[in-house]
Amino acid sequence: MAPFQTHTARLVRSVPLTDFTKHLEFEVAGTSHFGFVAGQWLSAKEHKADGEEITRAYSIASPPNGSNRFAFCLNRVEEGFMSNFLCDLERGAEVPFQGPFGNFILRPPMRDTLFIATGTGIAPFRSMLHWVLADQSRHQGRQLWLLFGSRTEKDIYYHDEFLKLASDHPNFHYLPSLSRGGPDWSGLRGYVQEHVPGIVGQRTDMHAYICGLKKMITTNRDLLKGLGWDRKSIIYEAYD
Repeated sequence: MAPFQTHTARLVRSVPLTDFTKHLEFEVAGTSHFGFVAGQWLSAKEHKADGEEITRAYSIASPPNGSNRFAFCLNRVEEGFMSNFLCDLERGAEVPFQGPFGNFILRPPMRDTLFIATGTGIAPFRSMLHWVLADQSRHQGRQLWLLFGSRTEKDIYYHDEFLKLASDHPNFHYLPSLSRGGPDWSGLRGYVQEHVPGIVGQRTDMHAYICGLKKMITTNRDLLKGLGWDRKSIIYEAYD
């Protein structure tokens, strides 16, 4: 089998989302178009000082748009070499990567769909939702819900973007939920699984996409299966 092609990505923009999280935008060198499917991931590579090669997978947080750019949404991980290396990059720095990879992508035909995310699990859904809502023929007026769990209001990544998408598209329902919301928070409270039954009701003809840590995914998968959902209607990707 031929080895995967290695590309070079150049950092063109770095935006702090919180004290520990960054939105990083890269440009792929040597091409005017970098193709991928919304929801896929890339494998970034770098060498430590002792020569050891470190490889880590990160979901693409930007939609395919015919350009040579992509974005990551990264948390700094304590003692994590790659996450801190990427978050510390200066504009213009280059990183080798391979991909795109992965099958965590939208399944046709489009159904009414519930997206469930916590933390940086929002990354593939930012890609999917910007892409699918950009063209009426892609979502066909289906009802779409984004249930996004965070601790506090400052931890809701891309909050203003999703508010605008919901304002622009009446069939997109943005539902951030805080487990430690302050007294001024007027949105949903609690963990994401607490709100799933109220969204899906008695329906079993929808799709659910879930991204985040395994414990959250397992809880929501078991909940949906308990509500009568077919397991093939529940698509997920774990970050641990």
